[in-house]
Amino acid sequence: MSHQNRAGSEDEARLSRLLAGPRQPWDRTVSTRARPDNDRSGQEPRPTTGQEPRPTTAGAKDSSAPARPAADPPHRAQTPRPGRAPWTLLDAVVTAKRWTSEECLQRFAAAARELGEPATLSLAQLKRWRRGGLNGLPRPTACRVAEHLFGYPIEDLFGPPTAVVASPTTCRGRAGEVSATACSLRTADSHRPPGGHRGPEPSPRSVVRQATVEEEIDMAASEAARFARAIEQTNIGPHSVEQFFSDIRRIAAVYPNRPVYPTFVEIRQLVLRAFEKLEGRQFPEQSLDLYLIAGTLCGLQANACFDLGHLEAARTQARTGYLCAELAGSNWLRVWLRGMQSLIAYWDDDPLQAIALAEDGLKLVPERGTAAVRLAAIQARAYGRIHDAAGVRTALRSAAQARESIRQQDDPGGMMSFPQAKQHLYAATAGLWLGDAAAIRQARKEAELAVEQYEQDPPEYRRLGELSLARLDLATARAALGDVEGMTEQVRLVLGVAGRRPTDSVGRRLCQVAEALGRPRFASQPVIQSLREEIAAYTRRTAIPAIPAELT
Repeated sequence: MSHQNRAGSEDEARLSRLLAGPRQPWDRTVSTRARPDNDRSGQEPRPTTGQEPRPTTAGAKDSSAPARPAADPPHRAQTPRPGRAPWTLLDAVVTAKRWTSEECLQRFAAAARELGEPATLSLAQLKRWRRGGLNGLPRPTACRVAEHLFGYPIEDLFGPPTAVVASPTTCRGRAGEVSATACSLRTADSHRPPGGHRGPEPSPRSVVRQATVEEEIDMAASEAARFARAIEQTNIGPHSVEQFFSDIRRIAAVYPNRPVYPTFVEIRQLVLRAFEKLEGRQFPEQSLDLYLIAGTLCGLQANACFDLGHLEAARTQARTGYLCAELAGSNWLRVWLRGMQSLIAYWDDDPLQAIALAEDGLKLVPERGTAAVRLAAIQARAYGRIHDAAGVRTALRSAAQARESIRQQDDPGGMMSFPQAKQHLYAATAGLWLGDAAAIRQARKEAELAVEQYEQDPPEYRRLGELSLARLDLATARAALGDVEGMTEQVRLVLGVAGRRPTDSVGRRLCQVAEALGRPRFASQPVIQSLREEIAAYTRRTAIPAIPAELT
């Protein structure tokens, strides 16, 4: 037999003797009043008469015997003396194991560390636990550690020590291997006659048969109760969920008008909070809300990474967001994130991948909002990039149909919505990519509509980046049609705004315009050369803040 098994058997034997041993003669005269917490816990109960208990054998009291000390030594303050009935089952277990109070506290702290529970136990608490008579149970974390350490349900530990050993077996429970006392002890209140005094003990054979059935039933009930306590706990409430949604709506509303990097930092903090909540415990409905929150925040963060010029980081955020959208069962978010992925591929010079991603997303029907309109418009630009006029027309027609079939408004709105102005902007870009005279004239008309509608928004909610892109498309169309003055006006308006809110896409488009203005037909015009120098100066001084390397 191993040392561990021997120790377990010895503990069980001691516990059995404690619980089934005879009472001392003076037990009947002991006052039943509970002693106060500041009482010396090591002293024996005093007789109600105030006299010393008489010995069981005849004879005078030995006056030469040493006087009883005023209190037990501190390290044995909670160890009941031989012959005294334990106060609770916990008291009996600690006594059977021969743990001092300090050892018990140390083992409790070690068990808490093993389980990862933030539970502590003081000496005063241990005294109260061993005496019993508590009003309710301790905190759930302390209950779980106590059950793990002592091998009993917490209700039994604080109950009366009226138990008998049924069979010396070992079972396995939630805390690993538990000694036989955790599996085969049962309360014996049914064996007490009226008046509370112990009656004759049942025979070992009858105890084994009766305890096996009753203990299994009691254990099943305790396990069910413990499971119910665990699943009813949640780390998030309705107010926290509503606060998340409120923060998302606020950020989505102000994002197009604010500098990108500070907004990215704020979004990141919210994402970390949402991930932390998801790693905890919550009801299924709350988990769905949290996955929707986390997926939406990942979409916002992907857009911020995209605007800051970190396309690979944006891809990662979009993939994570799409997974959360699937777990939340949200089609509108899945479609929106497919649009984000398609947009990233388009700006990363991969129009075929952008078309494929858009095609996949358009198979889904969003519950609300303009996500499908956005996705079809992105696909139209990608078709324009490969000079597929038929594809452009089909995609723009799909965008128009999707707008007509919108069921509900966008929620959240702001940058996650796709207004009519943006639909005109994407149509203009697609026409410019096609490059023929008719397409360019149509592109100029679409860009003018986009600029006009963007300027109707309140200044504090105006989409500065999208307005700048619409102006640059309008400038490109005017330059292609020979309107140099109109082109110059639009580019200088963009330079005035873009300095306050630089984004990667606006910077790229400005560089494309500067490259187009370097063609021979513009070389002899001084105003063009001056404009190219202004663009070059802008690109040199407006460095977009970089995302720290560890976040990419």
